[in-house]
Amino acid sequence: MAEGGGGGGPRRKALSLLEAARSRYESLQISDDVFGESGQDSSGNPFYSTSADSRSASSQDEDEEQLRQQVSGGGSPGHTEEEEEGWTSTLRDAPPPDFKDSFGPTHKMPTAASAMDFFQLFVPDNILKNMVVQTNMYAKKYQERFGKDDAWMDVTLTEMKAFLGYMISTSIHHCESVLSIWSSGFYSNKSIALIMTQPRFEKILKYFHIVAFRSSQMTHGLYKIQPFLDSLQHGFDSTFRPSQTQVLHEPLIDEDPVFIATCTERELRKRKKRKFSLWVRQCSSTGFICQIYVHLKEGGGADGLDALKNKPQLHSMVAKSLCQNASGKNYIIFTGPSITSLNLFEEFEKQEIYCCGLLSSRKSDCTGLPPSMLHNPDAPQSRGQYRIKMRGNMSLICWYNKGHFRFLTNAYSPVQQGVIIKRKSGEIPCPLAVEAFAAHLSYICKYDDKYSKYFISHKPNKTWQQVFWFTISIAINNAYIIYKMSDAYHVKRYSRAQFGERLIKELLGLEDTSPSH
Repeated sequence: MAEGGGGGGPRRKALSLLEAARSRYESLQISDDVFGESGQDSSGNPFYSTSADSRSASSQDEDEEQLRQQVSGGGSPGHTEEEEEGWTSTLRDAPPPDFKDSFGPTHKMPTAASAMDFFQLFVPDNILKNMVVQTNMYAKKYQERFGKDDAWMDVTLTEMKAFLGYMISTSIHHCESVLSIWSSGFYSNKSIALIMTQPRFEKILKYFHIVAFRSSQMTHGLYKIQPFLDSLQHGFDSTFRPSQTQVLHEPLIDEDPVFIATCTERELRKRKKRKFSLWVRQCSSTGFICQIYVHLKEGGGADGLDALKNKPQLHSMVAKSLCQNASGKNYIIFTGPSITSLNLFEEFEKQEIYCCGLLSSRKSDCTGLPPSMLHNPDAPQSRGQYRIKMRGNMSLICWYNKGHFRFLTNAYSPVQQGVIIKRKSGEIPCPLAVEAFAAHLSYICKYDDKYSKYFISHKPNKTWQQVFWFTISIAINNAYIIYKMSDAYHVKRYSRAQFGERLIKELLGLEDTSPSH
């Protein structure tokens, strides 16, 4: 069985280690933002945070036994090459998939472009006008059924933009209730409260709709927001070309810390009962979210979240939905344990989509993998030691770093060497696939830490509204990424918070958004 040696090189100064890491990560197309903050070795990365220090020996033994039973029905780990379905320890060089396309914005924005211009790449005026029409239609039908509302007047486009601006302001000021703007408390904001009265805002909030009524063709639970999701996806596809390396994951959605600290236990339990899961395909070089997939918790259906939760069927379906537009482009997709599986990776390879994923006994489908590789060796291991087996272009790696980590990949050659560079431990040898996985997942964790705090804090009870405000938050983050890659960023270097503030003022009509501004 192919093995790699352990042991680290001589210790170096932290600065030289950082420069070495920068050089290697740049060769892997990792954005320089990953080095923007110093922190512990874990960096919030699930790959790094799993170690022998955080798990008991009995827990590791249970995981190991689950892996063996899942693959071989509980048989002995002593299998021959023939019994392991073509997996061999004889390694060969497998060149990485060729990728020559450039990545980034598809068209150039003017240097005078405003925050509103970038936002409207994804939420243009025709979408806002449709919100106006649908909201007014819903208000009319509602009053026909439940009685006239004398305080209601049809909403206008200007008011709809202001309504969105107020909602988006909760992502910058992190107030639990948008109504705090008109209060006299800590979160009051008199500078924007004068644009619209609180009663008028509450009326718009009461009747706000994107699709007022279900048509006979609409049977999906997301019918009230699906046209908006389709338009948003079209904006993502037409505005940005992702890099070769991308990640499938569930983005981190932070709860407001003030709410968590002050709410009752009953309120907290109610808040956690979200009726959907949100997954994304994200460019790991820039953080741009290329595709969104929303899966509803439909307990009565055979494909509902209740029926498929924590099962390979759900995660395979999610991955296929997120990659439906990625065929034939030689993308490299990084996946977490819940998605990683041999059958899925082989199916993607036929579509010229290549993968690198972390395996876990508790979450991964290990069908078809060699049992001998899923058994931890009895002999003590040195940090950086690894074993590899190969079948076709697929490599299964078992690497040791204070615990055993297993990876499945057809995107990186098993004979190419890499190194994990950590400030405290120095260099730890590993296959190139392990280094690439660690680097790209580390960047996504940095993105989550930086941008998840800018999700809109308003939490409605209706599922379609929750999805809407989450996706609006993602659209604003994507708009900021496009802004940072444009010439406009070199004229005025706004931070994410400053960009959000500018967008709010422009939506409220407090800033001139004309090109001459």
